Amino acid sequence: MPIPSGKPLPASSSAPPALILGSSSPYRRELLSRLGLPFEVMTPDIDETARPGETPEATAMRLAVEKARAIGLRAPGRLIIGSDQVATLDGAQIGKPGNHENALRQLQAMRGRRVIFHTALCLWDGRNGGEPAVQTENVRTLVDFRDLPDAELDAYLRIEQPYDCAGSAKNEGLGIAILEKIESSDPTALTGLPLIALTGMLRQRGVAFFAQQH
Repeated sequence: MPIPSGKPLPASSSAPPALILGSSSPYRRELLSRLGLPFEVMTPDIDETARPGETPEATAMRLAVEKARAIGLRAPGRLIIGSDQVATLDGAQIGKPGNHENALRQLQAMRGRRVIFHTALCLWDGRNGGEPAVQTENVRTLVDFRDLPDAELDAYLRIEQPYDCAGSAKNEGLGIAILEKIESSDPTALTGLPLIALTGMLRQRGVAFFAQQH
């Protein structure tokens, strides 16, 4: 069943949006805080396993929508952000390593190679009652990893311990030193929440960013 996109709401600065970030990620929380909008955080608690035969882009998009929907069912009448990211090398999905050994194997496989990150975003607006208005977008980021020796990769992992990051590198931290090139239309997508796409969606739902203070 198609998901309705909804019509734009008129902008209003009379009240802050009832905004929820449906994520347990501290990285997404930090990114969203940059917008200066009041929000709260709720954990979706969904199964994030990829389905057999599902493309990486489809996995990321499905999970972003499922995260937003899960929160929407628990907190109706709110504006909810869901996001998910899937990294791929030669079309195969790369998950969160979870520990040092897995992370090292990931970096060894990716060195000197290009990895594609699909960052899917869903904005779920249930404020008007009835069928929610839903917007979605997938942002692709191309990342070239430097061809570094095992000793450097191992040393990096022991310093930053990015075991909760798909691709085993924190580009917002020291992990930038093992990357050679990043190509994306949205510079924050790689960290987990594409703010250019998100601000466009929020504007469509009437959220004002530069309201005059009186």
